[in-house]
Amino acid sequence: MNDQQISLQTIDELRVGESGESLKFFIPAYQRGFRWSPIQVTQLLEDIREFNKRRNPQPDEFYCLQPLVIKVREGGDYEVVDGQQRLTTLLLILRHFNERLAEKYRQKLFELEYETRPSLYSFLDTPSEEVAKENVDFFHLYHAIQAIEDWFQQRASEVEAIKDTLLNRTKVIWFQLSDSDNPVEAFTRLNVGKIPLTNDELIRALFLRRSGPEEKEATNQQLRIAYEWDQLEKALQSDAFWYFLSNQPGKVQNRIGFLFELVAKADGLAPGTENDAYGIFYTFNQRLKAPGAKIEDEWLKIKKVFMMLEEWFEDRVLYHMAGFLVSDGMDINDIRKLSMDCTKSAFEQLLRSEIFRRAVGDEMPNPLDEQVVREHVENLVDDLTYLSNPYKIRLILLLFNLSTLLQNTRSNMRFQFDSFKSERWDIEHIRSVTDDRPERHHARRNWLGNCLEYLESKGTEEELCSEIGSFLKLSQVEATHEVFDPLYEKILVLFHEATEVKAEHGLSNLTLLDERTNRSYKNSVFAVKRHRVLKLDQAGIFVPLCTRNVFLKCYNPHVDNLMFWSEDDREGYEEAITKALVNFFCGKMEGIQ
Repeated sequence: MNDQQISLQTIDELRVGESGESLKFFIPAYQRGFRWSPIQVTQLLEDIREFNKRRNPQPDEFYCLQPLVIKVREGGDYEVVDGQQRLTTLLLILRHFNERLAEKYRQKLFELEYETRPSLYSFLDTPSEEVAKENVDFFHLYHAIQAIEDWFQQRASEVEAIKDTLLNRTKVIWFQLSDSDNPVEAFTRLNVGKIPLTNDELIRALFLRRSGPEEKEATNQQLRIAYEWDQLEKALQSDAFWYFLSNQPGKVQNRIGFLFELVAKADGLAPGTENDAYGIFYTFNQRLKAPGAKIEDEWLKIKKVFMMLEEWFEDRVLYHMAGFLVSDGMDINDIRKLSMDCTKSAFEQLLRSEIFRRAVGDEMPNPLDEQVVREHVENLVDDLTYLSNPYKIRLILLLFNLSTLLQNTRSNMRFQFDSFKSERWDIEHIRSVTDDRPERHHARRNWLGNCLEYLESKGTEEELCSEIGSFLKLSQVEATHEVFDPLYEKILVLFHEATEVKAEHGLSNLTLLDERTNRSYKNSVFAVKRHRVLKLDQAGIFVPLCTRNVFLKCYNPHVDNLMFWSEDDREGYEEAITKALVNFFCGKMEGIQ
């Protein structure tokens, strides 16, 4: 049984086989006929022309078309599963080149045969507008031919250069299905919903092809790589692992492509493929074609990268440090560079220095001085406001959570990057601010409804609950400012939020809240937000540790009233943030006393 085969073929190599005879391609009945418009045809020509006019191209640089998926038929010709439109357009362009030459100089071209449609060549030999009107396939072919002729007529001086580029520096990804593959199923997958072949699928075919002189040895290698491939993919399917490594939404499948991308970029992409959708595939294809290249060696690189990432994931300290840097957009390969040729403790210190640089915006003091670090952190905490730098605040609150988790050496708690990223936790005011007063009718109803739900759950303030209930029954016309404002002020007084709050946009009044709470409860009083967050926590739904601590009022040793966020609460919270960050940067961890 033949395996899937994959390679890059120049357009010139598509013309004839090894025997010198024209390659034959069969278009089965399950495919529609040629449907490319003149715009699509000329766009292909423009792309090739643009590539041809590039300055100082690399010798091995090429322009690559989308995959041509085929299957060998019993007669030795090829059934086209995907790529018919491009293949037909290429044939029309090659025929145009031939028609510009005397017959004895014309090249042999590949041939197309349709299972259920009229002979293509009877029309191509004598195309006419009249015949084109009688058949939809001929109609599109005719207009494609006219577009090609018109395009070259305007660029007569460039014909030979473009011809050379098309034949010798334009390639297709030749993806040959195995004997056991069902071409109809493959066609359906690739065309229903327009699902393209991915880099991962193409690379898999590269690595799982048999190589080596010994059939048994080659088969064993193929089976082993296939097994290990599936094991790596299975490990990456864990969202906890995936979101530690990436900020992108987890794909349903083929996450292993992340590893190939890391290795390809670390070692250098193939020239000219930096912005190509199939750049990773081209890179590995080129490497495996190099003299002495072995599939086993390239696969070992992939496994080593995976094992390194897995080691970071399993190590609680490295997990939180590397996870923070990834969350801030640092490339995994840049983190890998920090780990090269150093001990684990030295690597940790390099990570701390990088985190300090990103969080504080300065270089880590050297030698390390706790008082100097504290001054840096205090200045940062004092300067940050919701209005001036919300991204930095989110970063600092994330680091505060990670630092708090790392405080105790005996703790085994880990931050859930998967829940944090997928559920979109972001910054929000702990106590609502004066300029967040709801103005629209639906916003007022939502704000009052949240307050009413809380008060009813506590069984208090029956008269106020009645007033709120009466307002909620009013129409938009009846619910005027004159009616809402006194009720609003009465509620703020009850929850001690009627007065100005010092530094209300400062870090001491900000925490991380999930998107749903932000959207539904953002203007609510502290007690309502607290009620919502604690219900999440009680239900086992992820709540960042420090957010939970805020609403449990853990940062104030003299808790007076759980319904209010007081000045003492803010001061205790700000000091807790400062202390946690200073301890983190200074590498100070504590055991449980």
